[in-house]
Amino acid sequence: MRKLIVLAVFAAGLAVPASASAGGWATVGIEPLPDGTGAGGTWSPDITIRQHGRTPLDGLAPVVTITDRDGASHDFVAEPAGQPGMYTADVTFPEAGSWGVVVESGFGDSRLTYGPVSVGEGPGGHGAGVPTAKLLALAAALGLGAAGVLGVRRLRRLTPASD
Repeated sequence: MRKLIVLAVFAAGLAVPASASAGGWATVGIEPLPDGTGAGGTWSPDITIRQHGRTPLDGLAPVVTITDRDGASHDFVAEPAGQPGMYTADVTFPEAGSWGVVVESGFGDSRLTYGPVSVGEGPGGHGAGVPTAKLLALAAALGLGAAGVLGVRRLRRLTPASD
């Protein structure tokens, strides 16, 4: 009888880890990214959750957490979006600045970490996600290009015709 009890405990000990590790991960994706979202504006990402990267997972409650530089965080629960494995959340960045984004799938430890993202002033973004330095560089390049074209045209007018 003692051997039977020991054997039963041993078999149970082997069964628990095998079942605990079966199928315990999923991939998490978001689309679009929050570029262009301003403080007070709403970012509504499409969240895709697939078990083993393949099978859409329904019946979950994913959570989008945004965290500012000081560590203050805000949670937004996603709702089903009408397609298997698809969810959406309405995320509002309370103020301008740099934010980290984490999407917890609600399935095991599967999550997506993204950021930091830059959020500009105001609901329209007012420059959020649009790098000012790049715009200035583009304007300067266009200005230099136009000046070069005008300079070449002027030189052609001033050059005497050869006989």
